Amino acid sequence: MTLSGKVALVTGAASGIGRACALALAEAGAQVVVADINAAGAQATTDAIAAFQRRAVAVPTDVGDLGQIDRMVLQALAAFGQIDILVNNAGVTRRADIMELTEADWDRIHRVNAKGVFFCLQRVAREMISRRTGRIINIASIAGKGYAGTSNAAYAASKGAVISLTRTASQQLAKYDINVNSICPGVTRTALSNENLAVRAREAGVTVEEMERLRVADIPLGRAN
Repeated sequence: MTLSGKVALVTGAASGIGRACALALAEAGAQVVVADINAAGAQATTDAIAAFQRRAVAVPTDVGDLGQIDRMVLQALAAFGQIDILVNNAGVTRRADIMELTEADWDRIHRVNAKGVFFCLQRVAREMISRRTGRIINIASIAGKGYAGTSNAAYAASKGAVISLTRTASQQLAKYDINVNSICPGVTRTALSNENLAVRAREAGVTVEEMERLRVADIPLGRAN
């Protein structure tokens, strides 16, 4: 597979799954717009893409802010002239029991994970519709399907929203030859998931290593991704 001549926009690309996606897309031949609220992290990913001899630009973006989403898209178009692929990945969470969650938690998580995903999709789709082509990949989670080990209920609800949004968007954008899918990663080793693992270990009064063994106990392969 080659993505030569294609332009990919990846949100939340400073670290974790987003960074891995940005690097994989560049390796496959795409030019990449690296968007993240962490400007230094976005630039680090952009610098890493240079190893594949592909062009990339870092665009500091808070996807919970519609004005910044619009600016992100305009900067992508100014740099490359088109957007062929959107990886809608930016997300936040924290480890919390259902009875510990606050209104601020709910608003923060849904502002990025649900609102941000929707409005990034909508804004990029406007550009794709005019060209009648595009691919949108929303990064959901097994938490959105009821995974018992989710970091919290608000996060699970936000990822369930992404799954539902994807189904509707795929139906309504298909007439423009825009393909919309979601990916539901399982337990994945990222900085954010490792932070949540450490919190769970403290709560349970066990070591991080023991909590890791408990975390992967139900995974057939016996390990996280």
